[in-house]
Amino acid sequence: MTQISRIAETLTREHQLSGQELKLLIDERDEETALFLEREARQLSREIYGNKIYIRGLIEFTNYCKNDCYYCGIRKGNHNASRYRLGEEEILSCCKAGYELGFRTFVLQGGEDPYFTDERFVKLVSAIRETFPDCAITLSAGERSRESYQKLYEAGADRYLLRHETADSSHYQKLHPEGMILQTRMACLQNLRDIGFQTGCGFMVGSPGQTTDHIVKDLRFMKEFKPHMIGIGPFLPHKDTPFKDMEGGTAEFTLYLLSIIRLLMPEVLLPATTALGTVKNGGREEGILHGANVVMPNLSPKDVREKYMLYNNKLSSGSEAAESLELLKKSFADIGYEAVVHRGDSLVK
Repeated sequence: MTQISRIAETLTREHQLSGQELKLLIDERDEETALFLEREARQLSREIYGNKIYIRGLIEFTNYCKNDCYYCGIRKGNHNASRYRLGEEEILSCCKAGYELGFRTFVLQGGEDPYFTDERFVKLVSAIRETFPDCAITLSAGERSRESYQKLYEAGADRYLLRHETADSSHYQKLHPEGMILQTRMACLQNLRDIGFQTGCGFMVGSPGQTTDHIVKDLRFMKEFKPHMIGIGPFLPHKDTPFKDMEGGTAEFTLYLLSIIRLLMPEVLLPATTALGTVKNGGREEGILHGANVVMPNLSPKDVREKYMLYNNKLSSGSEAAESLELLKKSFADIGYEAVVHRGDSLVK
């Protein structure tokens, strides 16, 4: 048995590895190991969550952002972006359409838009909670104060997604402008978890300057932090950002890491992301076969979907669209899974 085979077997048995073992598992990966981890991750996911794939209705409610992150298509400095923000009635209308389709989780994702003050955001969340009391409300709106998070939680939000992007501070600075620091991002994540949110973090695979050591740091941070959800997807460049000419991340490496994450943190909710579906035809289905168990089709109004362009060629139609739910269900049934639209809470304590 080779060293990497032994490490892979240890991971499947003990659900933990040292930093050095993780580094070897990544750097020395081969097809045999990838197939083994894929099979084990798929089996473990099915043991814990069955053949259920949880479907969330994604509402991209604003593409205004006060930040200038170097990788993001809706960064403040992109003057070619066609800006929009949805009003409360528009958002509630998206929720109503989703509810009628069967969705019981709504994900409100947007840039860090100063328009959404605590007062406005709390009013919006309260309206969704009052109108759809049996639904989970997930927010993904960046860094806010602990007091802001507390108010949103008390208004009825259940979950919050905030990618940490990288657990290495020097790498973080390569991805973000001066004034944005990793310490603030990590404090936000801790505040969210302490308040009681089901909390999600994650990172881009193949982001500029990323090394194996950075990824090992990410994996070890997440293992210690115990998030309820982890979102990873390949870095994909956007034509109007400083990283426009950078090489993107690969589906192969993203899928490999999905399997490792499932085996490291068996009960975590693990999305097969839009970016994975964008970089590879059938990428989301492959993500599920590598241990993922969440998909977030788009409930945003059709006329704004192409404006929320975080990276080039982002999917927003076909089975990516919430109104094509039957198409999505069929694509999962074809690989032996059932798409379910109930809340699907995380089993992570």
